[in-house]
Amino acid sequence: MIHPRPSVPDSHPYLRAATAGVRHHTRALTRPGPAGPPDRAHLDALHTHLTELHRLLDQLAEAARPPHPAAGRHLATAHTRLWQAASDIHAAFHLLPTAQKDSVACRPEQLPDGPPFLTICQRHLAAGHIVRRKTTPTDLRAPHTTSCVR
Repeated sequence: MIHPRPSVPDSHPYLRAATAGVRHHTRALTRPGPAGPPDRAHLDALHTHLTELHRLLDQLAEAARPPHPAAGRHLATAHTRLWQAASDIHAAFHLLPTAQKDSVACRPEQLPDGPPFLTICQRHLAAGHIVRRKTTPTDLRAPHTTSCVR
């Protein structure tokens, strides 16, 4: 006779829901038909997601370092790579045209458009403070290498 296993409560339901949301969005973009280019609101939402993941990885790396230094280093490396991705999304955001018909693409020397698009810059600056506190410019430019230490 097989005894049913007690169900283990999901300890990370919101992370699983966020992953499912990203997966659903990816599938929606790959459906047949012409996929339009991303708009600024799309990149703003993606940047929000990446910066929150960035904060989560920062906390996980800090918690893992004392008991498991090697795991902490790998999480810190992932933290850096995630920052690089968020930084590139932020740059792409400013290169896309605004929703206003008479506007052209942002130029880097221009000031941000103001609310609500100013929020992406504020979010990026806040995440940048964490990066500068824990990462050197050399670390940010280092090539990505993957190694498994099993």
